[in-house]
Amino acid sequence: MITSKKKLEIELSEAFIKFQRELIGRGPQEAKTYIVEDMIILRFKGVLTTEEKHLVSHHTGKGLVKKMRQVLREMYSKEYEEIVEKHTGFKVLSSHSDTSTNTGERIEVFVMDQNIGKLLDEKNNN
Repeated sequence: MITSKKKLEIELSEAFIKFQRELIGRGPQEAKTYIVEDMIILRFKGVLTTEEKHLVSHHTGKGLVKKMRQVLREMYSKEYEEIVEKHTGFKVLSSHSDTSTNTGERIEVFVMDQNIGKLLDEKNNN
């Protein structure tokens, strides 16, 4: 397990950017990870491709982009969870994702089997 909460948050952000670049061909413009109790929350800004930006300007296209992103996430959910488990050393109980076609942001939430935030805080205070 990594000793610093901030370091773990940075490493998770970087790991997800790398994975998305390999998967989609580009990563988000910005990624930020937050560890809150037993949850790991990732916020990605600027995730839509140029083609997706054109599609979401039409109401039918918004649904297509949203659905495609959901299908991709479901296809690779195991890999997403493995990234989190590898970096934290703990098990993911569940994960959730949503992409906003209005803002071009995506949120990933991983619910862990331990209160990682508390464990890291305690470790850093000792």
